[in-house]
Amino acid sequence: MKSKRGQLSGRLRPRQVLLLCAGLDLLGLVLSAALVDRLDGTDLLRHPHWLLPFGLIYIGFSWLFGSYTLLKLPRLRLSLVAVRLGLSALASALLVVLAYWLFRLPVNFTLGHRRVQLALLAGMSLWALVQRLWLRRLARPHQRPGLSLLDQTENQQQRLLPSHLPEEALLLDDLPWSDSLSVQRQLKRAADGLVSLLLLLVTLPLIALAALLIWLEDRGPVLYVQKRSGLMGKSFQLFKLRTMRQTAPQAPATWTVRGDRRITRIGGLLRRVRLDELPQLLNVLRGEMSLIGPRPERPELERDLEERIRHYRKRHWMPPGLSGWAQVCAPYAASVEEAELKLSYDLYYLRHWNTGLDLLILLKTVKTVLKARGR
Repeated sequence: MKSKRGQLSGRLRPRQVLLLCAGLDLLGLVLSAALVDRLDGTDLLRHPHWLLPFGLIYIGFSWLFGSYTLLKLPRLRLSLVAVRLGLSALASALLVVLAYWLFRLPVNFTLGHRRVQLALLAGMSLWALVQRLWLRRLARPHQRPGLSLLDQTENQQQRLLPSHLPEEALLLDDLPWSDSLSVQRQLKRAADGLVSLLLLLVTLPLIALAALLIWLEDRGPVLYVQKRSGLMGKSFQLFKLRTMRQTAPQAPATWTVRGDRRITRIGGLLRRVRLDELPQLLNVLRGEMSLIGPRPERPELERDLEERIRHYRKRHWMPPGLSGWAQVCAPYAASVEEAELKLSYDLYYLRHWNTGLDLLILLKTVKTVLKARGR
């Protein structure tokens, strides 16, 4: 007979484990608040309008500092968990202190008291440490009956290996996107138009400032226009803020590598926070791109990739995006092998696309921007 751990780990996917972890963090907040109230005579539980935002702040910093993504690591080190939980607790405490000082909160705002904060965060951190170690054991790969080894790999790694994927395993008519009348597809297009317009209006001052800095550095053009492959392989002109030195029009297409000397000083900064991608919001408004989808590649590079990587052209079966599952899960592709790795995530996205996955990618993209992880 299977153990309860084996049965439960067979049912939970990695994202479900992360959501469960966040929910348990909130439970830890309530339990810690109850213990502090009992031992210190405070009234934290009587002020849920203070306690709940504090819990959400703690979850937000835990997500930002990566204490949830630790559950995906093949080996979990106790010291690494402790450091990330400590950073989350410290950042949460500092934000509460700052709010207490800026908004002159009342004296009965007990969350602003140093002693209460220390006791509450100590209890929450201990709880979070124990439950993460338990969830990590729960999330270990477990063989599920009725699923092939390929399916088990897909569920755990959340990608599809192109070299192991049969041709008939991924057909256009079977994809969620192929239903042109689905509510989710209509919602995606509506969100693309509305959100991209709002983002463009909000970030226009940033785009203008970045354009000025680019021009001041070398007096060259601020926009970079390049042909890319879009839906069903149809090409379009993609807009970006220029981050590299100008090259001759006839120069061959090459990969961008780490430490690429073609990248300017301002360009390096823009790429780290991905501000150079903002003009692509125009491509989204024009219907050539989506906010979320496989990253559009240069046709010159794709010709070689299509010959060397199975299923490569299938990534054109959905509109290309500013961000995507491959972008938030894998590094920039600078070789055929890395392009195949990114394709494995693109194929997973094609097979499992839904509104929830798009929202998850959006959150991961925000995290990448906040941590300046672009390249």
